[in-house]
Amino acid sequence: LVPLAIPIYKKLVTYFPQNYIKFSFAYGSGVFPQGGVKLEEKPMIDMIFAVDDSENFHIQNLRMNPSHYSFLQYLGHEFITAMQEKWPARVYFNTLIPLEEEGVVVKYGVVNQEDLIDDLYDWNYLYLSGRLHKPVKFIEPPVGNMKTALKQNLSSALHAALIMLPEKFTLRNLFMELADLSYNGDFRMIYGEDKNKVSNIVEQQIPQFCKLYCPLLQTLHDVVHIPDKEAPDELCNQDTSPRTRMYHLFQLPKIPQKALIKHWQFHVSWRRKDSEDVLKNMACDPDIGQILSNCLKMVVLKSSIEQSLKGLFTAGFKKSMQYSNKKITRMVKAREND
Repeated sequence: LVPLAIPIYKKLVTYFPQNYIKFSFAYGSGVFPQGGVKLEEKPMIDMIFAVDDSENFHIQNLRMNPSHYSFLQYLGHEFITAMQEKWPARVYFNTLIPLEEEGVVVKYGVVNQEDLIDDLYDWNYLYLSGRLHKPVKFIEPPVGNMKTALKQNLSSALHAALIMLPEKFTLRNLFMELADLSYNGDFRMIYGEDKNKVSNIVEQQIPQFCKLYCPLLQTLHDVVHIPDKEAPDELCNQDTSPRTRMYHLFQLPKIPQKALIKHWQFHVSWRRKDSEDVLKNMACDPDIGQILSNCLKMVVLKSSIEQSLKGLFTAGFKKSMQYSNKKITRMVKAREND
């Protein structure tokens, strides 16, 4: 018998304490081809490990892979776990890790599965939940509560995108809006990322986006009309009445809803109102799409800054500079090609 080759992502996970990993996925340009600049070297493979016991994962991983950690390894597993679980966005990254036997360089993030589920439901940080608005490659597939939370995260993203889109749009417009949810506001998009990143992601992955969102769109057939899911540039239309906008607003996660209510109280009426009444009133505002976009932008801005500051410690200064230089090189080449 000829032995079957182990898929590369499954093989990569064997380098880590697998017994604690309950859900994992790979994402980014190292997994899915993206348009734009083609660099000479292979892109890094990004992975996320959702674990059931962060402290014991780090204890074992420090024994197996001490070189993956920055100087923080000398402060011990308790400090590393605290940095992961107490600092936004509740994920600890080790970056630019060469796995020479496999001929790849990886970056991996460790998150407590309960923290990930919270972000998927509430959009506390729109960091990992934002990555999961886009196509990813499941390594250890989700089950139970995680599977339910992932589906809810996609549904929330669709409701948000529809609020921000006009009455007439294309599937390409929709997928761009969905991909942009977690990039709009990311300070790295100002300095360090290719400005065409969102379009580069969508252009190469329209079938994958359709696979994620077309079944959910089908459940909204009363308010959204998609003439042909195989035609990304054909005009679609949606009901943009206050009644439908209100329905979308009620489906948003907790954090965006709170931000919208704060906006209303600050800009329209300081008087205390029931949250439901505020959202009903906001559904009548023709600028609700832009207001929601601004609210989400602030969530992304805050978490991207905090996670990047955290990265200075978790990656160490040298790797942080290497990682930034790679991003800047890609950005410069993209601008030269514009």
